[in-house]
Amino acid sequence: MSNLNTTAPLLQTKLSSNNLNQLDSIHHNGAEKTFTHSIDTYLKDSNAYTNIYFSRYFEWQGVCREHWFQRDITRDMLQKEGVLITKTAHNDYVSEAFPFQTVQCTLNSYMVKSCSFYLIFRFYIEGKLASAGYQQIVFANHQKKITRFPEFIIRKVKQYEIPINAL
Repeated sequence: MSNLNTTAPLLQTKLSSNNLNQLDSIHHNGAEKTFTHSIDTYLKDSNAYTNIYFSRYFEWQGVCREHWFQRDITRDMLQKEGVLITKTAHNDYVSEAFPFQTVQCTLNSYMVKSCSFYLIFRFYIEGKLASAGYQQIVFANHQKKITRFPEFIIRKVKQYEIPINAL
């Protein structure tokens, strides 16, 4: 598990505000597939200054992750086998979002292992990177003991994987 604990700070450095332009230029190099999902923003998503609450990006990470997993990986979300645990979540912001804009989310996997993987999220507004972040997902059985993903899940998740040397 030590590898899991050292990767998050490394990703945080690579995805820091100083490196977001690099991440945007890498885009989806090497990934066989990239998941995309559109999110419309409304007044309910904004604060008194009429910009979008920062916490919405974490909510959108979850929405995009669940939509991707249910639509492209397995419809049953592995409910019979176990649970997906979000071990780490991080997001960096580049520019503000406002109500009535459409946010385009892209999702790729990274460092896919037998029991865990990272998801990299990029949020675009009008084609420009507005935010980027990641989550570390760990699989556990119903007793919350970390366990291996079924092999067919690993194969599907790897289709979205950005090569390690791409970041």
